[in-house]
Amino acid sequence: MSEVRFVGDAARLPDHGFGQRSTTWWGVCGFIAIETTGFALAFAAYFFLMAQERQWPASAPPPDLLWGTLTAALLLLTEPINVWLKRAAEKEDLANVRIGLVVMSLVVLPIFVTRGFEFNHLNVWWDRSAYGSITWALLLLHTFHLITDWADTLVLAVLMHTEHGKKGRRFVDTSENALYWHFIVISWVLVYAVIYWVPRLSA
Repeated sequence: MSEVRFVGDAARLPDHGFGQRSTTWWGVCGFIAIETTGFALAFAAYFFLMAQERQWPASAPPPDLLWGTLTAALLLLTEPINVWLKRAAEKEDLANVRIGLVVMSLVVLPIFVTRGFEFNHLNVWWDRSAYGSITWALLLLHTFHLITDWADTLVLAVLMHTEHGKKGRRFVDTSENALYWHFIVISWVLVYAVIYWVPRLSA
């Protein structure tokens, strides 16, 4: 039986891919799955504690709506920019990726401001009651992800303005960073509903 040999130049093959062809994509999806579980457990704890009380929220009025709603609005307004950036990254459009990363780094700053006011308008301290503890825990959990992605975006913005920006893998990183931002926006919609509307609907 004759041996079949395949002869080719592997150097011509791309060293990166997007979506399911990327190990980074699988890593980000796995991370999102883990963090989604974390949020699910926090929600479960919230509703478990709620079921133990005759009145919810216990010993405190519901959080003020203004700052949480502003945070939600600002996060949703970032999504068109994020989608545009993701598409630019997948087209390996360096000029627009550079612009998009800088813009995404800047648009998060007002969100940090409204988030700071949120903590000050929860109307309960974390150590006041179980309600206060779980409410602060949910807000801190989301804030941690917000800071993490912002830091990643800043790093990518710097890298894309150097020689690293000419490497295809950096475009993959930018695309998957945008995927992670989708998770941050969607998770906030759920956290916002639990923190700000569940206490009002249950009153």
